[in-house]
Amino acid sequence: MSSKQYPYRAARSDTSPTPATQRWVLVLGAIASCMAALDTLVVATALSTIRRDLGATIDTLEWTVNAYNLSFAVLLMTAAALGDRFGRTRMFALGLGIFAVASAACALSTSVAMLIAARAVQGAGAALLMSLALALVGAAFPEEGRGRAMGIVQGATGLATACGPLIGGAVAQGMAWQWIFWINVPIGLIAIPLVLTRIPDSRGPDSALDLPGLALITGGATGIVWALVCGNITGWASIEVVVSAIAGLALLITFGWWEARCPEPMLPLALFTSRGFSVGNGAIFLAFAALFTSVFFYAQFLQTVLGYDPLATGLRLLPWTMILFFCAPIAGVLADRFGERTILGIGLVSMAIGMLWIASVAEARMAYQSLVIPLILSGIGTSLAIPSAQSSVVGAVPQSAIGKAAGANSMMRELGGVFGIAIAAAVFAGFGGYESPDEFVTGFKPAVTVGAALALLGALTALALPGRRNRDLPLSEATFVR
Repeated sequence: MSSKQYPYRAARSDTSPTPATQRWVLVLGAIASCMAALDTLVVATALSTIRRDLGATIDTLEWTVNAYNLSFAVLLMTAAALGDRFGRTRMFALGLGIFAVASAACALSTSVAMLIAARAVQGAGAALLMSLALALVGAAFPEEGRGRAMGIVQGATGLATACGPLIGGAVAQGMAWQWIFWINVPIGLIAIPLVLTRIPDSRGPDSALDLPGLALITGGATGIVWALVCGNITGWASIEVVVSAIAGLALLITFGWWEARCPEPMLPLALFTSRGFSVGNGAIFLAFAALFTSVFFYAQFLQTVLGYDPLATGLRLLPWTMILFFCAPIAGVLADRFGERTILGIGLVSMAIGMLWIASVAEARMAYQSLVIPLILSGIGTSLAIPSAQSSVVGAVPQSAIGKAAGANSMMRELGGVFGIAIAAAVFAGFGGYESPDEFVTGFKPAVTVGAALALLGALTALALPGRRNRDLPLSEATFVR
C-alpha cells in the first residue's frame, strides 16, 4: 500500500533508543516538564510584591497567572502537531529557547502589561516543552517500561506544580520577584545543546500540517478557557463569558467535523475508539481539576488562616509534595503490573478522601498536625492516579500517533487545572472571602469539597477502563486507513 493509504505509519527516528539515550530523554524531559509545571503557579505567592512594584490592579494581576495558563493549554495540541511534522527534538529545543527568552522578558518587565505579554509567550514555550517531553518519553520506551518512565517525569512535574507557590514566595521574600523568572534562563540555555546532541530526532508521519485543524482546536480551546478564567472576574452570566463559551464549543464541534473528513488530521478521531485513550483523557482532566484546586487553596489556607509565611507554608506542605516526587515512579511500575484501571481508581479515591478529610477538620485555630495524615493520603492518591492515566493514553495508540496522544493528554491536564480552579474559586467566593480567617474557612471547606467531588467523578470514570486481563491492545496502524 502507498503511504497515502497509511498516513499514520510508524514514527521515524534516526537511531534506535539505547539505554543511554533513554536516560537522556528521561532526564531532559523531566527537567523541561518541571520548568513548565513550576511556572504554572510560581507567581501565586509573589503577587502582592508584583502588585506593589508594578502598580497593578487586582484584575490585571490575575492575568499574570491566567495569561500563562491560557496560552499553555490552548497550544498543547498545536505543539504536538508541530513536533510530528518538523521533528520532536528540534521543536523541543525551540520550546526551551522560547521559554528561556520569555522568562528573561518577564524578569525585565517594567509594567504589568509587559509581564502579562511575556507570560503568554512563556506559556507557548511551555506547551512545546510539556507536550513533546511526553511524546519523546513515550517513543523512547517500550510498553513494559513506559509506565515507570512516565511516573518519573510525572514525579518531577507534580513536585514542581505543588511547590510553585513555595518557591515563588520564598524567592520573592528572600531575593526579588524577578528571580522567579531569571532562574529559568541558564537552565534552558544549558539544556538546548544537550537536547540537540543527546536525543535523536523523531517525528510522526511525513504529512502536511493540518492548518484548519490547528486553527479550530486553538480557537475552540481559547474560547472555553477564556470563559473559565473570566467567569469569576466578569460574572458567569456576562455576555463575554457566555459568548466565549458558545463560540469555543462551536469551534470544537467544527474541529471534530473537520477531523472526520480531513485526509491527514492532527487528531484522528479513530483514537477515541480506544477506551484507554478516551477514558484516560477524561480521568486526567478530573484528576488535574482536583489537584489544582488543592494547590491553589492549601497554600492560601496555611498563610491566611494559620499565619505561616511562604517558606514556612512550603515546609508544611512537604508531607504532600514529597510524596508526589517519590511515589509517582512506583505508581508507574504498579500500573505496568496491575493495570491502569485499578491503580487509577485507587489513586483518585485516595485523593478524594484526603481532600474531604482536610475540608472536615479545617478550622481557624486548628493545629497543623491535624493536616499531616490527610496531606500524605492526598499525595499518595495523586501519585497513583496521574501516571496511570498517562500510561493508559499513550499505551492505547500506535507509535505513529504518540505525539498526537501526548498533546491531547497534556491539553486535557491543563484544561482540567483551569476548570478546577475556576469552579472551586466560584464556590469559595459564594460562601466565604478574605476578610478574616473564619471567613476564609467558610469558603475553603465547600471549595475543597468540590475538588474532592471531581476526584470521585474521576474514579467513576476510571471504572470504564478495561481491566488487566482484558486490557485493550494498542490501536493498529491499519485502524487509520482511509
